[in-house]
Amino acid sequence: MTGPSVDVFHGVKVVELAQWVFVPVAGALLADWGAEVIKIEHPRLGDGYRGLVSQGILQTSGGVNQSMEMANRGKRSVGLDVKTPEGRELLLRLVADADVFLTNYLPSVLDRLGLSVAELREVNPNLIYARGHGFGVRGPDADKGAYDSTAFWARGGIGATLTPSDLPRPIGQRGAFGDRNGAVQLAFGIAGALFRRERTGQPSVVDVSLLATAMWTLASDVISALQGKFTGSGPSEPDRRDQAPNPLTNIFPTSDGRWINLVFLQADKDWPHLCRAIGRPELAQDPRFDGMAARAEHRGELVALLDEVFRSRTYREWCETFADERFPWAPFQTVPELIEDRQVAANGYIGEVQVEGGEPFRLPTGAVQFDEQPAALRRGPEHGQDTEEVLLGLGCSWEDIAKLKDAGVIP
Repeated sequence: MTGPSVDVFHGVKVVELAQWVFVPVAGALLADWGAEVIKIEHPRLGDGYRGLVSQGILQTSGGVNQSMEMANRGKRSVGLDVKTPEGRELLLRLVADADVFLTNYLPSVLDRLGLSVAELREVNPNLIYARGHGFGVRGPDADKGAYDSTAFWARGGIGATLTPSDLPRPIGQRGAFGDRNGAVQLAFGIAGALFRRERTGQPSVVDVSLLATAMWTLASDVISALQGKFTGSGPSEPDRRDQAPNPLTNIFPTSDGRWINLVFLQADKDWPHLCRAIGRPELAQDPRFDGMAARAEHRGELVALLDEVFRSRTYREWCETFADERFPWAPFQTVPELIEDRQVAANGYIGEVQVEGGEPFRLPTGAVQFDEQPAALRRGPEHGQDTEEVLLGLGCSWEDIAKLKDAGVIP
């Protein structure tokens, strides 16, 4: 497929003035479902995220920068120096009939460029103005730059919460871990603003910060802290599995050093089925394990017994044994195993992107589906590849375009 399978945002025009991952991914999610997203990039430098390949930080496969594709798939790219009067004027002409202006530029930079909410609303009173930032739009840190590793992982408490207490230093986050979480929040906010404007005629200013995204992700821990009941920043020690109040919400080791996860929140219902599946049906009648209270009292014995059972087979053997069981279990998968998961394949959670004259490549399609269909993925744009076409659509002549090129306003 070459276009969106379901055009939920058909007719929606988004002008994106943003770099890196957080906010551009929100634009990519809108493009997945039919929005026209015009990405504004510096005519010479482009999005800074592109440059990470030349620095050896991001890798390419078959000549394709798949990280950049993930954040910018389905968009159009216009090279435009918005610091020049001519560039700003062209941006305003693009915004004049847009539905959404999407940015992660700092407030001071937007004010300096003359691109504040008030100034863009003078051009387009119905414009939805959507901002992604590190720490919120108010307070002393509103104008500080941020990455997800600072605002989400470190300051947002995620890193401290996920670092085991016995490690000498905090663990590092995975790439763009907070950015992609924040992007979903921002795309949801934009969708809500479009709905509100459709119903009421009133445009919104949408704000999402990486700090707030971290707090939402850690809401259970935040609630505990608000109640004065937070017990520590790191996970509990891994060798205390035998002290879990519900020993059937636990992880169990296989013979080859892997792990199987059980989450029996309705343990009385699921316990007999587990006993059957592991070949120990008599355990369902053992008075030590008959009911939640008895299992809690004898939790050390039960965990030791199940450890012995699970260590009798390999990880793969347990996966095959439990494959069609309905009780809540899961294998602790690696990412290479995840991408081959039968549910990933059945639901289209990985899509294929066609490359004209080259080999296709695969990307995650995203968690949202409409009408039971995943998004059909499209290539991301090369730097500035749509500049001339978009400017012609604004009414610029080829003579105008040549002058803009000579002045360095466009690539």
